Amino acid sequence: MFSSFNAKVWLYRKPIDFRKQIDGLVLLIAEHLRDDPTSGHVFAFRNKSANKIKLLYWEGDGFWLMYKRLEKRRFKFPSVEDTKFEINGEQLQWLLSGLDIMKIEKKSCLKIVNFY
Repeated sequence: MFSSFNAKVWLYRKPIDFRKQIDGLVLLIAEHLRDDPTSGHVFAFRNKSANKIKLLYWEGDGFWLMYKRLEKRRFKFPSVEDTKFEINGEQLQWLLSGLDIMKIEKKSCLKIVNFY
């Protein structure tokens, strides 16, 4: 889903009130995280019971708000240490699939310098 984006993905680890919509999430990003909600980054938020996730993304002229609710399982979020935690698009896909992103090893990227 977001693996082709070059945007940073910020996971807000503390549970939020899921009645917040775009305006409430924008204020949370700007005032609490001291970040720019129109930066083009993806911001991910969770609820207290860890069965819902919201993603907020600015696309040049407006916001996308995406929402996913799991019916029988829970998302596996990293423990709450810092308020915001950077993950990549691949890790976001893992998280949305219900996998524990802290237990999966990231692929290492090859840097090729010699071409034959």
